[in-house]
Amino acid sequence: MRQFGYDHLGIRMKKVPGAFSPVIAVDRKIAKPLHRQLYDSFRAMIVGHGLRAGQQIPSTRALAIELGISRIPVLTAYAQLLAEGYFEARAGSGTFVCSTLPEQLAPAERRDAPAGQVRQGSRPVARRTKNLPTGVNSPWIKGFGPFTISHPAYEHFPFKVWSNLVIRHSRNPSTTALHYGDSLGSEELRDAICTYLRTARGVRCDPQHVMIVSGSQQALEISARVLLDPGTPVWVEEPGYWLTRRVLALAGCRMIPVPVDTEGLNVAVGIKRCRKARAVYVAPSHQYPLGATMSASRRLQLLDWAQSSGSWIVEDDYDSEYRYGSMPIASLQGLDTNSRVIYIGTFSKVLFPSMRTGYMVVPPDLIDRFVAVRQALDLTHPHLYQAVLTDFLREGHFARHLRRLRLVYSERRTALVDSLHKQFSYRLELHGAQAGMHLVVSLPKGFSDQGIAERAAGKGLWLWPLSPAYLGKPVRQGFILGFGSTKAAEIPAGVQRLKSVLQAERVLRE
Repeated sequence: MRQFGYDHLGIRMKKVPGAFSPVIAVDRKIAKPLHRQLYDSFRAMIVGHGLRAGQQIPSTRALAIELGISRIPVLTAYAQLLAEGYFEARAGSGTFVCSTLPEQLAPAERRDAPAGQVRQGSRPVARRTKNLPTGVNSPWIKGFGPFTISHPAYEHFPFKVWSNLVIRHSRNPSTTALHYGDSLGSEELRDAICTYLRTARGVRCDPQHVMIVSGSQQALEISARVLLDPGTPVWVEEPGYWLTRRVLALAGCRMIPVPVDTEGLNVAVGIKRCRKARAVYVAPSHQYPLGATMSASRRLQLLDWAQSSGSWIVEDDYDSEYRYGSMPIASLQGLDTNSRVIYIGTFSKVLFPSMRTGYMVVPPDLIDRFVAVRQALDLTHPHLYQAVLTDFLREGHFARHLRRLRLVYSERRTALVDSLHKQFSYRLELHGAQAGMHLVVSLPKGFSDQGIAERAAGKGLWLWPLSPAYLGKPVRQGFILGFGSTKAAEIPAGVQRLKSVLQAERVLRE
């Protein structure tokens, strides 16, 4: 039985002992000799990275048999490639692509970009991606330490319970579980999520209007595809969540920054700047990054604006489960009597991010459009985690885990606030310490948070700067300090290191 695979350029490769044999087209009807056809094909694949440095090449005998030709032209082609340094022979092992070849052997062929595209480097890209950052290379994103943000307390996760549930659903799965599922997601999981949302978050929902998605980021993307067109004006919180802005930039929207104060999004300013905005992306229960909770009057004002202008509200409820000193704040969606709110939630902050499982509550008149977009993106969510999560919710494990984490994060938050006050004597202003898994400290004027963060990363201290959260000119410079993944006993030492960094930067004067 022949086994075929495909390399990253789509070239079919047949598995033979010791190596993969690239399927090379040889044509006996053309004038070019067979050895030259083989040579040109191998060289093109090496230059184009279809064959990589150090990759084993099939023997001359195996390739000749595969192609149905004499071994002589294969020997001739291999001899030429060895002589020019594309191949290397290793005694007792075989023939390999030369391991010392550079990554880039030849400049990419330049072509005119098709209409609707711009050129980035030597490759054409769509206009919508022109201003989109091509990578996340900032040092504070890569580190893991005392102030890393968005990392939960992994050591408190009930791995034994979770593993037993995974085993339960992995043994003898039904045919239905192995097939494509409902684009909305598992009905059992949607029902369990509705029970939780109605009880704990005050959300108005029914299972037929809930969609399971791959995290809140996919929920934002689907919402943008359904609700927005290129050039559409959209309100965004200022400062706000950087990945939301990336989604909207990819959709080609015109983002209208609306300032956030202690009452949350300033709706009056948003109306003044763009009354006819198509939508607003907002986190009313715990704004990111400043941590404000939208006041009742602002919530009603926002709902009134959405109804009167025919606009949509996308509510990101990413970590509202954690609140210190009061009960969790009810959702904005629960106040909506006109079906203008798309509600988004995620399990990343409660369980673990790599699960990539979130959910949306969609207004009834939009559900068909959301399903159509979901089907176009990836059909449905994987079955296994849905089944496991359903039992995790229904059997009470989720509620117990959530109660445990609230106590853990409350202790860690208190340790961080106390340590900051002790070390800095209130010289740094704190924001958003009442909820969530992070808080913000402001720097005095005249200092660059990004510059300090880059230098701190070189010392193994990961500080997420506040200024990149602004779409326009930053009003504040400071740091977003996470405390979810750091034990309370370890936090004072982290704050001491922060003080040393700020003293070295002359931010603090004794």
